[in-house]
Amino acid sequence: MLIEADHVSHTYGQGPTARTVLQDLNLRIEERRVGIVGHNGSGKSTFARMINGLIVPTAGTLTVDGLSTASKAKEIRKHVGFVFTDPDNQIIMPTVAEDIAFGLRRSKLPKEVVARRVDALLERFGLAGHADHPAHLLSGGQKQLLALASVLVTEPDILVMDEPTTLLDLRNARIIGEVVAGLDQSVLLVTHHLNLLDDFDRVLVFDEGRLVADDSPAAAVAYYRELMAV
Repeated sequence: MLIEADHVSHTYGQGPTARTVLQDLNLRIEERRVGIVGHNGSGKSTFARMINGLIVPTAGTLTVDGLSTASKAKEIRKHVGFVFTDPDNQIIMPTVAEDIAFGLRRSKLPKEVVARRVDALLERFGLAGHADHPAHLLSGGQKQLLALASVLVTEPDILVMDEPTTLLDLRNARIIGEVVAGLDQSVLLVTHHLNLLDDFDRVLVFDEGRLVADDSPAAAVAYYRELMAV
């Protein structure tokens, strides 16, 4: 994984109502586990969504393994999966198994291969007994596991997760944290649950649209806690 930001900025709107949420970001990420923290509105989620082209820079260039997110988003999304804060924004199909399989609808894989992948993820995330269950009737924790499974079924190389534990209670947040810790993919995790970042390689701290700290988890989290105490 190589993510590079070259003087990246992003502004919403135009004229007097324009709001700049990311300013002149220069960054190179090669580590396997990177955490992203910051208060609401700091620019962290905007940056996360830029990584697979959900948002494109209004200035500068962001590339993933040499591909520009502005012009090669479709190709990038074959390798970069994205998990949203609210799993209801990702659940599309009526049942659990159908929703996991949905990501492979254009893959041209044989049906038996799709079925094996779906069954493996159902088993892996404790959803095997819910395969035919209405997806939107799952618990909050189960929905987030389903959203994650629905992304992982495409076998991405990089997984971007935008506050996946924010809407969960402590037990389900811990379960999601354990799942994330066991993933084979490179992970960029935006979170307010700072304990999830203890074993990460690197943590980025955003504040008012700027990257203000880039360090080891302990040092970056300590900086963030001090920043929030002011």
